[in-house]
Amino acid sequence: MKISVKVKPNARQAKVEEIGQNSFVVWVKAKPVEGKANQAVIKALADHFHLPQSAISLLKGQTFKEKLFEISL
Repeated sequence: MKISVKVKPNARQAKVEEIGQNSFVVWVKAKPVEGKANQAVIKALADHFHLPQSAISLLKGQTFKEKLFEISL
């Protein structure tokens, strides 16, 4: 399953909110430096979907706020 994610880095708290079918907004505490925010997003999505982090991969948007992830169920 592919999902679209809008990332809000450097937030006060980490949370995941579904805004539509396969569309999410993810707030993470990590700053967007050296891929730290991307790793935090993967961890937040893994917790949200109750999956291991290895089941989630970033397909597109490595350096942008709009990202495309693939989740292997």
